[in-house]
Amino acid sequence: MILTPLAFKTLVSVGLIAAVCVAMVQWRAGSREAEARDTNPPSGQFVEVEGTEIHLKVSGQGTDIILIHGASGSLRDFTFDLAERLSSTHRVIAIDRPGLGWSERPPGYGGVWSKAYEPPRLQARLLQGAADAVGVTNPIVVGHSFGGAIALAWAIERPKDTAGLVLLAGVANPWPGKLGWLYRMNSTRFGSLVAIPLITALTPRTVFQDMLGEIFAPQRPPEGYLAHFGPEMSLRRSALRANAQQVNNLKPHIREMVTHYGSLTMPVEILHGEADKTVPMDIHAEPLSAQLPDAVLTRMPGIGHMPHHADVEATVDAITRVERRAGLR
Repeated sequence: MILTPLAFKTLVSVGLIAAVCVAMVQWRAGSREAEARDTNPPSGQFVEVEGTEIHLKVSGQGTDIILIHGASGSLRDFTFDLAERLSSTHRVIAIDRPGLGWSERPPGYGGVWSKAYEPPRLQARLLQGAADAVGVTNPIVVGHSFGGAIALAWAIERPKDTAGLVLLAGVANPWPGKLGWLYRMNSTRFGSLVAIPLITALTPRTVFQDMLGEIFAPQRPPEGYLAHFGPEMSLRRSALRANAQQVNNLKPHIREMVTHYGSLTMPVEILHGEADKTVPMDIHAEPLSAQLPDAVLTRMPGIGHMPHHADVEATVDAITRVERRAGLR
């Protein structure tokens, strides 16, 4: 087909406009990412594990407590309140999972065109390597939401060197159906190339408040949580890609992990809100309490997906119970 001069000019004009729009979106995304990094600098230290920089924050002295955050999160979720309370009597190690917060993704993961994702057991090994670097031994591992799956993977990887687990609204069993369309799209190459830069560049701050409101419902986020957590870090292009790929590919690994639950003999405390619509208790916590040999399930009436904020004292008590059951105090 031969283009007329007018058609050729139109095509060139459309191409130039598209290129300018793409450049503006990428520039805006980069600008917002730089602002997020400046506003939310690293709060801990970095250790290298298998060529990957892992960010963790260590505080206090005593029994080692590992804190593993959920999807779209960072260790700042725990340093808002829980870590400080625990550090008066324990050594607390809060860790950013690979690709989130200030932790890197392993070599070969990440990038616009990559669809590679870090399975739970790989994430657990990386976090274990970081914990080893700061002298952690026989810890109690606490995991929230997606972090609950990583805590279980940690125990599967090191059953003899894990004193116990505390699972807070943890993902533990396969769920029916598919994840939301945004997770599915963002884990594709199209989503990585087109949708994610748009989200990073254009998402207004008011959306952060709405998203947190949904996550905490029926409770409300504590005063000052939004500023402390720094949600802009979770909207960086690299973090969005890592989160979408990890979450969208989690289910088959959960199916495999379930086959190991019966061999985990360490004490486990499960805290789960009865009003949790993000990770429903009947799908995850209730079956898990029967699958693990030494698990205790605490049902939390009226509590949603953030039990460690809705009732921080109950969380501290659950950690203390595991510590006693494991003979550490």
